[in-house]
Amino acid sequence: MSIKPLYTAHAKATGGRDGRATIAEDGVNNGLDITLATPKELGGNGAGNNPEQLFAAGYAACFIGAMKFAASQDKALPRVPADIAVDSAVGIGPRSDGGFGLTVALTVHLPGVDRAAAEALVAKADEICPYSHATRGNIDVTLSVA
Repeated sequence: MSIKPLYTAHAKATGGRDGRATIAEDGVNNGLDITLATPKELGGNGAGNNPEQLFAAGYAACFIGAMKFAASQDKALPRVPADIAVDSAVGIGPRSDGGFGLTVALTVHLPGVDRAAAEALVAKADEICPYSHATRGNIDVTLSVA
């Protein structure tokens, strides 16, 4: 599969799980500079953010974008309410074959949208979302409608 990127994000990490992550200013955005710390559950001090949190935030935001795009392309799907929210939980732990793996659970909140219509929208967004595409078949992802 060939992809022609329309946008490319750039970030820099130093020091690994106990370091820093930065996104440089691009003239439009202010950038980002965060302290990274290994979670206490993995033996660290937990005094900073970690890659799983960043992945969780990115996936949730991207999934909302995919729902909005799906709804704009298919008039049979419900409109996305302004107060939409996606709760994202990203877990990390040892794999049975060695190394570490991830799990993801997305819970979609679509106030005012009936369950069947919400589930259809979530299913279509899962087909469109680049995070869903990248993780499909690689990690366990659970989608649910609240």
